[in-house]
Amino acid sequence: MAAPRSLAVWGLCGRGWSPVLPGCRLPWLRSCWPSGPLGARPFSQEKRATETHFGFETVSEEEKGGKVYQVFESVAKKYDVMNDMMSLGIHRVWKDLLLWKMHPFPGTQLLDVAGGTGDIAFRFLNYVQAQHQRKQKRQLRAQQNLSWEEIAKKYQNQEDSLGGSRVMVCDINKEMLKMGKQKACARGYKAGLAWVLGDAEELPFDDNKFDVYTIAFGIRNVTHIDQALQEAHRVLKPGGRFLCLEFSQVNNPLVSRLYDVYSFQVIPVLGEVIAGDWKSYQYLVESIRQFPSQEEFKEMIEDAGFQKVTYENLTSGIVAIHSGFKL
Repeated sequence: MAAPRSLAVWGLCGRGWSPVLPGCRLPWLRSCWPSGPLGARPFSQEKRATETHFGFETVSEEEKGGKVYQVFESVAKKYDVMNDMMSLGIHRVWKDLLLWKMHPFPGTQLLDVAGGTGDIAFRFLNYVQAQHQRKQKRQLRAQQNLSWEEIAKKYQNQEDSLGGSRVMVCDINKEMLKMGKQKACARGYKAGLAWVLGDAEELPFDDNKFDVYTIAFGIRNVTHIDQALQEAHRVLKPGGRFLCLEFSQVNNPLVSRLYDVYSFQVIPVLGEVIAGDWKSYQYLVESIRQFPSQEEFKEMIEDAGFQKVTYENLTSGIVAIHSGFKL
């Protein structure tokens, strides 16, 4: 892809966001990259010089990478606002359903790919923190003989409110990551969160490192979907779970006709009015139509080595959640 090939890891060092250097003490990051300089896998310079699609346009695979990068660089600042406008806020419900389906437990190590603005990561942190707090309360209720001083001391000794859970947000686009980091600082997310600039087709992580891999509204923009799925399988631990939330094929004829009118006649106009970018949102609409059907994508996930692959349609198939396990 024509996107940048450098690797940058970001975390909270001191008071602000800064690149994580070897001297910055983030031991859980070292557990993600146990060897080499941050354990990073180098980006390959080799790319297949064949044709693919960019929306409805036919381009070279190398050209598509650059074009997709430019799209998200252009829309990054208005990305969240446009998501609300385009979906009438329903994308929030879809993402909540993804987390409920994941049902992460305290201690879960999550990799969220193409997660630049942090929507999945923040939901994950909220979810595991709430779970950890409920677990604490159940344990305290089971110890009725404790004095209030002992109960207060137990709460004070709980340094990790996430129960050991961590989320790594990986995105190939610097501007998307920048917006995500700004949101994290504004909302007070500090613990258990880090950011890495990386390619879904060549993830900069060692094998068998994560419990869950998520990618929401990102995989259709990848040049080689099969390669991204293989990378997802590689970095997951045995027993790990793959979850993908993506636009799919509508299964209701009436809804399909209305959806097409809205997609092609309204969304690009919204993109021009709100983000000043008609072409990027025209591409996004077209890319949805080029994405494989639910059954076809299910077969691709199985071909990558995942088992027990299923999918669930949401909103008449406008989007679908695909799930698979590394067994």
